[in-house]
Amino acid sequence: MKRNTVSFSFAENERRLIKNKMLNWLRSFSIFSYMDNNEYGHGPCRYEMLAGCNAIQTKHSLDLPERDWWLGHISYDLKNAIEPKLQSNHINNTGFEDVLFFQPETVVYIKTGSSELHVATLKEDADAILDAILAMPGIVRNTHDDAKPHWNYRFQKERYIEVVERIRKHIEAGDCYELNFCTEAYCEAVEMDAVYRFYKLNSLNPSPFAALYRNETKWLLCASPERFIYRENDMLLSQPIKGTARRSKDAVTDEALKQALLHDRKERAENVMIVDLVRNDLAKSCEPGSVIVPELFGVYSFPQVHQLISTVCGKIKEGCGNETIIKNAFPMGSMTGAPKVMVMQLIEQYELSRRGLYSGSVGYIDPEGNFDFNVVIRSLLYHETSKYLSYQTGGAITYESVAEAEWEEVRLKANAMEQIFL
Repeated sequence: MKRNTVSFSFAENERRLIKNKMLNWLRSFSIFSYMDNNEYGHGPCRYEMLAGCNAIQTKHSLDLPERDWWLGHISYDLKNAIEPKLQSNHINNTGFEDVLFFQPETVVYIKTGSSELHVATLKEDADAILDAILAMPGIVRNTHDDAKPHWNYRFQKERYIEVVERIRKHIEAGDCYELNFCTEAYCEAVEMDAVYRFYKLNSLNPSPFAALYRNETKWLLCASPERFIYRENDMLLSQPIKGTARRSKDAVTDEALKQALLHDRKERAENVMIVDLVRNDLAKSCEPGSVIVPELFGVYSFPQVHQLISTVCGKIKEGCGNETIIKNAFPMGSMTGAPKVMVMQLIEQYELSRRGLYSGSVGYIDPEGNFDFNVVIRSLLYHETSKYLSYQTGGAITYESVAEAEWEEVRLKANAMEQIFL
C-alpha cells in the first residue's frame, strides 16, 4: 500500500519537544498508539518514537491480511483461545478486547539515533499533517483534571502474605516451580486527562517500552521496561525480566544494591527459570538448535528500580508466520511462571481481578512483517466512560520467596503509578 511521506529535521536537543507536540496532536484521535523508547536503545531498537492514528480498518485477530503498518494490543485473556483449559472469570472492568489491531491512516516516527521526524500517510497531503504536528504546543498541559484518586486494594498486606504462602505450598507439592502473582489497585468515578497523566508518568519513570494507547474510551498509560518479543527478518528475540531491586539516591548505596541484585541467589533462580521457559517458547517457532541465550543476568537500571534482564534469540523456521510465532510465546513467561498452563490456572484461582491488558502487550507490525511488542507492566488502565482507573503489580513467587519481601516489591513497583497524582 502506497503511503505519502515527508520528513522534518530537528536539533538533537529538540527531541522531547517534538514528542510533546506529537502527544498534543494525537489528542483529537479516537484510536491511536504512541510508543516511546526514551533514548534507552536497549538491545535491538528501530524507533525512538513511533505513533499511528485513525484506523482504516481494525482486526480482532493476529491473522493480519495486508503488508502494511498494524498497531494494537493483545490482552492476557487471549490465553483462553490459545489453551482450551483456561478461562477468565473476573469482570472486565477496563473493557479492552482480547485482541485488536488497526491499520493506521497516518504513521509518524523517529528512527533510533535520528533527529528526523517522518510522516507516512494514506492521505494525499503529508505536508499538511507535518505542519499540523509542528504547530502544536511543545508542552503537554493538564486540560481538565485535578484527580486525587483514593486507591482501593484487592489485597491488603495480611491476605497477600497468606496467598503467597499458599502458592509456596503448591511449589512444595510439585504443582509448579514459579508463579507470577499480581494484585490490583483501583478507583472509581475518576475524571482525568489521560494524555497529561501519561506525560507525567513518562517524565517521572521514563522507560524503553513506554506507550500511550487509546481505543475509543479505553486508555493504556504504560511505563514498561520490558520487551516481550521482537522480529527482524528471520531472527526472533525475547528479553524477559525477573529480578528487581530498589534504587538509591546515594551512588555508593545504589551500586551496592545493583551488585546485590546481580548476585542474589533467589533473583537469579527466578530469572533462569523463566529463561528456560522462553527458550522453550521460542523453540516452537525456531529452527532446531538455533535458540541461544546471548545475555544472562544483565543488570539494567531505571529511575525507580534495577532489573535483571536476560536475552533469548533464535532463527525462525521457514513457513512460520507472525500469528503462530506470537501465539507460541504468549502469554510471556515472565508474567505467568512455569509450567505455563498450570500456573495460569492457579493465577485465576488466587488473583481477585481480571488482568485484561495488564501482562498483555502493545506493539507494531511493520510493512515488511517485522514487529516489536512490549510487556504491559508499570501501567495504568482507564475507562473514560465508566471512570474506572486501575493498575496492577506483581512478582514471581518461588519456594525461596519471603512473603513480606514480596509485598514490599509490589509496593515499590506501585510507587511510579501513584506518584503521578501527587
